[in-house]
Amino acid sequence: MKAELQNTVLEVVEGDITEMETDAIVNAANAQLILGGGVAGAIRRKGGPKIQEQCNKIGGTFVGGAVITDAGNLKAKHVIHAVGPRMGEGNEEQKLKNATLNSLKLADQNNIKSISFPAISTGIFGYPIDKCAEVMLDTTIEYIKGFTSLEKVVFCLFGQNNYKVFEERLKRIIRNKDSKTL
Repeated sequence: MKAELQNTVLEVVEGDITEMETDAIVNAANAQLILGGGVAGAIRRKGGPKIQEQCNKIGGTFVGGAVITDAGNLKAKHVIHAVGPRMGEGNEEQKLKNATLNSLKLADQNNIKSISFPAISTGIFGYPIDKCAEVMLDTTIEYIKGFTSLEKVVFCLFGQNNYKVFEERLKRIIRNKDSKTL
């Protein structure tokens, strides 16, 4: 599903984020930037050791923060490592909003024109998928309304259920906002 807001295409797809051909993909990272399981593990396996080596040099970031590395052997050119909250740690919604916003800002700072996000914090970190869709889509749309050079923002969801949750949220937003569907 696609929508156009300002001069940016917003898209929700089901798929494997490591196969995305956007300029950058976002890794649902931990604060230590250790590429273990889930999205991070898939990025490590397909991207090769260069990504973890660069993460090791960076050393880590705060919950809600984002850092950038090369993408190794992936189709994307960059990986933005965004640290989302663990459910139950407190202030999770604001931390997820910050992780999304900091990823978008980092993309603009690095002249990235297209970016793909996973559903940050919904795996082992336990954040509910419906709240994730609300926070990430709302934050992205607010950001797009401002000055950005991003031409395309994709939410690449693993599994039909996750895709449907994001698709329904985007449909609700379109019905309630001044945007045009493509």
